[in-house]
Amino acid sequence: MTPPRHPGGPAVALRDLPNGAFGRIAEMPAKDGCAERLEALGLRVGKVVEKVSGMPFHGPVTLQLDGRQIAIGWKISSSVLVVPLAPSGGAAGRHE
Repeated sequence: MTPPRHPGGPAVALRDLPNGAFGRIAEMPAKDGCAERLEALGLRVGKVVEKVSGMPFHGPVTLQLDGRQIAIGWKISSSVLVVPLAPSGGAAGRHE
């Protein structure tokens, strides 16, 4: 199955972003308690995140967002879609 296309390229599930890669959030889960919690953590469409690591066997996914690390569950990271960003020559600090 091909992921949906969003402006800027094809989106992938956050869990599938390689460790150390950056992505711009393109789509969040449907509005419910989980989506509200993610928004409270700062995850919203348009934000740039760095995937720090993903644990094996469907463990949590760790992200760098706004200068802090957060961990979210594997299932939730499957429903957050991101557009991978090309390396920008050390300009990672300039992302939103």
